[in-house]
Amino acid sequence: MHSVPLWLWTVFGVTVLVSLAVDLLAHRHSHVIGFREAAAWSAVWAGLAVVFGAVVFLVVGTTAGVEYTTAWLLEKSLSVDNLFVFALIFGYFRVPRAYQHRVLFLGVLGALVFRGVFLAAGVAVVSRFTAVLFGFAAVLFYSAYKILREEDDSFDPGKSIAVRLLRKVVPVRDEYAGTHFFVREAGKRVATPLLAVVAAIEAADIVFAVDSVPAVLAVSNDAFIVYTSNAFAILGLRALYFMLAGLLDRFHHLGKGLALILAFIGVKLVLQASHKTISSAVPEIPSLLSLAVIAAVLAVSVGLSLLLPPPPGAAPPGHAEGPPESASAAGSASAGSASHASGPDPPAGPRRRPEPPHDT
Repeated sequence: MHSVPLWLWTVFGVTVLVSLAVDLLAHRHSHVIGFREAAAWSAVWAGLAVVFGAVVFLVVGTTAGVEYTTAWLLEKSLSVDNLFVFALIFGYFRVPRAYQHRVLFLGVLGALVFRGVFLAAGVAVVSRFTAVLFGFAAVLFYSAYKILREEDDSFDPGKSIAVRLLRKVVPVRDEYAGTHFFVREAGKRVATPLLAVVAAIEAADIVFAVDSVPAVLAVSNDAFIVYTSNAFAILGLRALYFMLAGLLDRFHHLGKGLALILAFIGVKLVLQASHKTISSAVPEIPSLLSLAVIAAVLAVSVGLSLLLPPPPGAAPPGHAEGPPESASAAGSASAGSASHASGPDPPAGPRRRPEPPHDT
């Protein structure tokens, strides 16, 4: 465990809160975020993470700085896989592009909370029961296997537990009502499809943590390192999505690269656990080597994706069938004009949207 001064924790907390406030104010009006705006924000978030990493190097030490950089790059690479799921959810629910940032903003808040809870629990468990690292390694190996077998393509946003539970708690109408989550119809309070989208995103955040938490704990079991690296990777997730939204289908080799990274981190966990529980003679993979491997695999995966086109007829990563003809039957919505919708065109012409009722 590293010796982290309290003021650095405070600086981190204030930085995250200010960043969220600035982002919220900058996007308080719903609008379509273009490539240039998204690229600018991506540069801001990446720069903020790099500056904070430099502070960690100077204040906490070189080892902590390398661990932070490795963990941040690892989380950043895993977050790219999340973008495919976001694109699938937005396409499934026909979310107008102008509303997508607000949904992802709430998704980021949920991810920060969920990751904080899971990471705190993970650090506490690892500090007491080192052998649990073998279990974490098994999770990563299985995740890598699923990616290579493309079993994640069966993800159905409309059938997620969160969306089904939401529909049992509150009625969900078929039409969007601007950025409102609730409206009143016939004297009853009902949810709009935008709330179902948020539920699907938050459910995905929990699923993402299953891979993310064991992976980052392979880099460090220090609470400061694992949470700050996760937080700065998550903060830049929305801008990265809007910057790459139209290019996701080009990264067809990225899945194999992510599977390789997860398998490598799984091996690192096995060696780390064996070193601590079986024999100190078992070698461990240093964080600096991990950083080099992750960066190299990402670079090669992206480079091959851009140089070698996907085979004819191949489905892009994260591909899944859209909702059925009846959006209400799937618990989703078909709303907005085709020019404002994300994802594939609806199978039939969208219904004309009535004037949104007054928000309650």
